[in-house]
Amino acid sequence: MGLLASGQNHASFDFGGLKVIALRDGYVDMPPSRLRQGSGQAMDRLPDGLPLVDGQLRLSVNAFVIIDEQRAVLIDTGASNSWEPTMGRLPEALREAGIDSESITHVALTHTHTDHLNGLIAADGSQAFPQARQIFVPREEASAFSGRLSGLRDRLVPIDDGFAVSERITAVKAAGHSPGHTAYEVRSDAGRLLVWGDIVHVPFIQFERPEITWQFDGDQSRAREARMAILERVAQPDYLIAGAHLDFPGIGSVTRAEQGFSFKPLS
Repeated sequence: MGLLASGQNHASFDFGGLKVIALRDGYVDMPPSRLRQGSGQAMDRLPDGLPLVDGQLRLSVNAFVIIDEQRAVLIDTGASNSWEPTMGRLPEALREAGIDSESITHVALTHTHTDHLNGLIAADGSQAFPQARQIFVPREEASAFSGRLSGLRDRLVPIDDGFAVSERITAVKAAGHSPGHTAYEVRSDAGRLLVWGDIVHVPFIQFERPEITWQFDGDQSRAREARMAILERVAQPDYLIAGAHLDFPGIGSVTRAEQGFSFKPLS
């Protein structure tokens, strides 16, 4: 995967004839007590060197666009103005990347938590991607399209494991963090890229110790199992991953390590 261009809030890559653009919606700070041991309790001892900002974990919030000929698929949409003021930069990131929001032809959601879903509605209350023909959402979470999102229901496509978003993009069910949490596998001449949503929240610890979960994992046991299965899946040559909460741009490779796994960011 070769870098084509980058800025403060975007990075564009060539991926075997496809264009992959990482977009930075911003960040959110969370207390380290959100990390959970196998027992489900907060960790009694944090690992040495855990990076903190004023005592908080800083989680990047990323989205990704996959462009293949005339199709531009946006995977996740950020938070818009629905959460912390440190988020909602996706429109700015798109402009920086030279992408008109009206050129987004499809939206695919990994799940329907605030920082992945609410960017479908712009800060002014309008539809952020008015020309998107379809919005793919895990079937288990389609009910989230109510209230201010109800106007998007006519374009909603509930999906299951193995659903073909396009000839190059396939849904991979990885439930646990949320009931229908879904990753998207992108295939190109250069290999495979798994855009995996919230499989990992804190890369410093959860690659080496994938048994560590997150307070907001809806089902801690299933989230742990999904992370282990996904890490096993992607720890092979010619396989990259893109994560919503990995340090921006959030793309890299996974390998097996002496303990757990290791993540190498794309340089």
